[in-house]
Amino acid sequence: MTRALLLSFSPHGKSAQNFQLARNLLSDWLPDAQVTERDYGGQALPPLTREYACALTGADDGSEDATALSEQLIVELEACDLLVICTPVHNFTVPAALKGWIDHVVRIHRSFTVNERFEKIGLLDDRRTFVLVSSGNARKGHEPDFLTPYLSAILSIVGIRSVEFAYLGAMVRGEEAVSQAVAQAHRQLSEAISSGL
Repeated sequence: MTRALLLSFSPHGKSAQNFQLARNLLSDWLPDAQVTERDYGGQALPPLTREYACALTGADDGSEDATALSEQLIVELEACDLLVICTPVHNFTVPAALKGWIDHVVRIHRSFTVNERFEKIGLLDDRRTFVLVSSGNARKGHEPDFLTPYLSAILSIVGIRSVEFAYLGAMVRGEEAVSQAVAQAHRQLSEAISSGL
């Protein structure tokens, strides 16, 4: 059975177009999947604390408490074999809610390590990952895009390299533009999911 982790980082939460698309595709293509849904756009994760930073450097005896949320998120990620990230573009890059999740999940000596040449080595198993990116006005290739290379690099650091992006642009350009963007992303993702079944 496929275990999917479906994450929303939109301020619209589970009502976001890309989240609804992802949910519908999972239901259509993987009806028997065990899906865990999380809305971190509507209820953002807390930022990292001084106690967390001290725990990573060994300067805090209460390290388990300080890293408890990080551990919970990493364990949840480890338990899935399909990861679906639904995110908007904010100012050409990831929104604060997604950056918060990344900061908790990308943890030295837990999800990655560093070798003698100071290269970061992922400690998590690779898994199929789909990133559904929505933007209000822009289309892919028409504005600077720091989200795609950053997210590709940061997921790779923890060992996740099988990442495919789908872009839903012009989401504030009216119903027709939204319908076209959703339909195009639906076709792309349907082909990608069906090819991996």
